[in-house]
Amino acid sequence: MRAKIDIYQTVTDQIISSLEAGTAPWQKSWATSGLGGMPRRVTGQAYRGINVLILWCQGRSAPTWMTYKQAQELGGNVRKGEKGTGITFFKPLRVTDKVTEEEKTIPLLKCYTVFNVEQIDGLPARFYPTPAEKLNGDSRTAEVETYIAGTEAVINHGGDRAFYRPSTDQIHLPEFDQFEDAEAYYGTALHELVHWTSAKSRIDRDLGKKFGDTGYAREELVAEIGAAFLTATLGIENTPREDHAAYVKVWLDVLKGDKKAVFAAAAAAQVAADYLDGLQEEKSLAA
Repeated sequence: MRAKIDIYQTVTDQIISSLEAGTAPWQKSWATSGLGGMPRRVTGQAYRGINVLILWCQGRSAPTWMTYKQAQELGGNVRKGEKGTGITFFKPLRVTDKVTEEEKTIPLLKCYTVFNVEQIDGLPARFYPTPAEKLNGDSRTAEVETYIAGTEAVINHGGDRAFYRPSTDQIHLPEFDQFEDAEAYYGTALHELVHWTSAKSRIDRDLGKKFGDTGYAREELVAEIGAAFLTATLGIENTPREDHAAYVKVWLDVLKGDKKAVFAAAAAAQVAADYLDGLQEEKSLAA
C-alpha cells in the first residue's frame, strides 16, 4: 500500500528549501516566467493562491501548465523522464459528527499532477510564445500608475522608509527617483497596498504587533506574496526588497513551526489581491 502523502508538509518543504537556497519563490515572477504574468492553466485561466507558489518553485520559463491527458488531447506528448508537479485543490467532504451525529461538509485537500509546456513536445504553436517585453526600468508606466491611483489609498512621498501606518491609514514611500528603478518603486508600493487592505474597513486582517512576532511575520509573508501576485499580473519584475533578508529567518521559523502557514498566507494574499483588483473594476463601472 502506497504511503499517504502529507500535501501540506510537502509544499511547505518546497518553500522552505527555496528560502534556504536564497530565493523566495514569489521573487521568480518575471525572471523565471519571462513570458509574463501568472502561471496559468491550458484554458488561459490564472492559477490562484498556493498553486502559484508551487509552480513558481519549479523555475520554468513558460507560464502554461496542463495535465498529461490535456497534453494528449492537444496532440502533445510529455517527454520521457519528465517529472510532473503536484498542485492542490479542496474537495468538499461530507462527514458525520461523532458527538452530535450531525452531518457537515469539510474541505479536503487533494492533489493532482500537471506539466509545464516546456516538458511537452508537439503542442500547437500558441503554447510556445516568445518572451514578453520588459518594462522600461527608468520610466513610469501608465497602466501601473492607474492601478495604484485606482485604489484611492493615501500615499505620502518623502523620507527614506516605506511603510503603512494603520493609525492614520496612510502609506509612506520614498520619492520615485530614490528607488533603483521603476519596478522597485512599484513593487514596494504594491507591497504596502497589500498591508493597506488589512484595515478593519477593508479586509480586517491582523498585522501583528512588532518585528519578530509571529503575527508580524505572517503579515509580511502575506504582503510579499500578495505583491508578487500583483506584479506578475501587471508584468513587473518582482525584485527583492531591501528588508527581505531580515525577514527570511522569521519566515523560516514560522513555516517550520506550522505546515499550514504558507497555505494561509497565500490564501490571504489572494484575498488582498482580489480586493485591490475589485477596486479597479468598481472604477471601470463608475466611469
